[in-house]
Amino acid sequence: MLSIVRGFIAVIDAINYRIGRIVMYGIFVLMGILLWSSVSKTFFLPSLWTLEMAQFAMVAYYILGGPYSIQMGSNVRMDLLYGGWSLLRKAWFDLLTVLFLMFYLAVLLFGALSSTAYSLGYWGGAPLSFFAGLLTGAEEVGRMEQSSSAWRPYLWPIKAIMITGIFLMLLQCLSELLKDVLRLKGETV
Repeated sequence: MLSIVRGFIAVIDAINYRIGRIVMYGIFVLMGILLWSSVSKTFFLPSLWTLEMAQFAMVAYYILGGPYSIQMGSNVRMDLLYGGWSLLRKAWFDLLTVLFLMFYLAVLLFGALSSTAYSLGYWGGAPLSFFAGLLTGAEEVGRMEQSSSAWRPYLWPIKAIMITGIFLMLLQCLSELLKDVLRLKGETV
């Protein structure tokens, strides 16, 4: 059983590490979009897509980089008391707080699934059955949601990225939870 837990931790950490290292360079994509926005506003006609595309790039950068941030321990903490605690006490506290985070992420994931189903033209109350129906062919995509801006992009791609990022964050939290359990049992992580 211990080898399965260690294998799960290794796989999730490897996936989120690789995705995080790739997404880290998304800041250059964002900079390029904002640079083009400045150049086009100064010398040409302003581009309609730059502001909203910069927002989408920032969401992708933030949401897909979150699991990597948790894995590297670079998330924000109140270090007033935590920094002076022993590793065992930190593990107990992290075990408790990661459970709250996982509950929050599960609620957020359900909301993202509902929002994505809505953006694909589903107005019902069971988004999971809608996605299952899409896979089996029982459901089909309806009138897709578009932004209300002048550019009017479809919103489902960024919402799908949000689902992916929240799911990866949930898996990383589970990995961190299992690491804390191993630490409490006296195992090396």
